[in-house]
Amino acid sequence: MSKLIKRNEILSVLEAALLPLDYVQAMWEGGAASFDRVDEWSDLDLQIVTDDERVEDAREVVEQALLKLSPFAIRYELPQPTWHGHYQVFITLEQASPFLMVDLVIMKASNPNRFLEPEIHGQAVVHFDKKGVTKAPPWDENAWRKKLADRLGSMVAVFDLFQPLVDKDIRRGRWLDALSFYQGMTLRPLVEALRMKYSPHHYNFHTRYIHLELPAEVVERLMVLYFLPDPQHLRVAWEEAMAWFKELTAELAGEFLEGA
Repeated sequence: MSKLIKRNEILSVLEAALLPLDYVQAMWEGGAASFDRVDEWSDLDLQIVTDDERVEDAREVVEQALLKLSPFAIRYELPQPTWHGHYQVFITLEQASPFLMVDLVIMKASNPNRFLEPEIHGQAVVHFDKKGVTKAPPWDENAWRKKLADRLGSMVAVFDLFQPLVDKDIRRGRWLDALSFYQGMTLRPLVEALRMKYSPHHYNFHTRYIHLELPAEVVERLMVLYFLPDPQHLRVAWEEAMAWFKELTAELAGEFLEGA
């Protein structure tokens, strides 16, 4: 069996291919690398900034460089327009671990949305930056807290509205329907509120990084609410989750009012 291609090999090949190109302004890593959490299962979150009209050229250079290392196992390109306004493609290599997916985002230089706020995205691992485009934008903590307060208000306003969706399917014995509503309408807002309390800059990351950013006892309590022993336990868990959400959001509302 041939030796698997490693993360540093991919990065070295791409940097060598992109750095000499005058229309490629910068290349950096986000994701696990930006939080210093890379392990054997981490993928490769790669960002590139190019002159506006050269996105397709940069994509071609990247893919040809990767093909010199290995044929592609899977390639998936996000349909345009993407939610973030950039080009994005996901690639796994036949001769690399399937965990080492290349998540490539190519950004036009004119688009200021570069996911470089360290408060949210960690500290970018910059491989090269010819024009200072990886400089972190200024952070307005007061504006961020207002955003959270507005979001909290919306969550509280609709929480009770949707809980009967869980209740009625428990009563009907339609356990899969009830479980789906419970996870979406009860647990998801509960997790968002917990993140507002313990990791507010990642309030909308749902369960991503939750084991790392919330207290162990909070995670353990959540796991009990997620991993139910049987369908009949759903009502007990649902009622506990609702009570926790209401207690927590009342506490958060007080905190936001004090900080206003």
